[in-house]
Amino acid sequence: MEFLRLDKWLWYARFFKSRSQATDAVAGGLVHVNGERVKASRDVKEGDRLEITREELRFEVLVTGIPQRRGPASEARTFYEETPVSIELREKHRERQKYAAPAPIKKPDKHGRRALRQLKGF
Repeated sequence: MEFLRLDKWLWYARFFKSRSQATDAVAGGLVHVNGERVKASRDVKEGDRLEITREELRFEVLVTGIPQRRGPASEARTFYEETPVSIELREKHRERQKYAAPAPIKKPDKHGRRALRQLKGF
């Protein structure tokens, strides 16, 4: 059975842009293996369940393979399988972000207030 350090696996699978970012995330408690908080040197094997928090997104994946190198993203996706619950939560988050508007720079004028009232249904 093959093993690979957790920080290397996260980097190879392209969850983080650099290995040091992956190491920092693990040390910060943003990555759990089988429900446990672990160190970056923890060995990952096939069948492990990883919970990865990156910014506002949370991934729950099952390790399906151990990569030998950091290849293209299409290759990296073959080494894990995201759970249906995780996919559903990310889709909901994406949908909410679609409707989130940036904070206004100034107060709305007459036309802007009318548009807001119509949007709210008043």
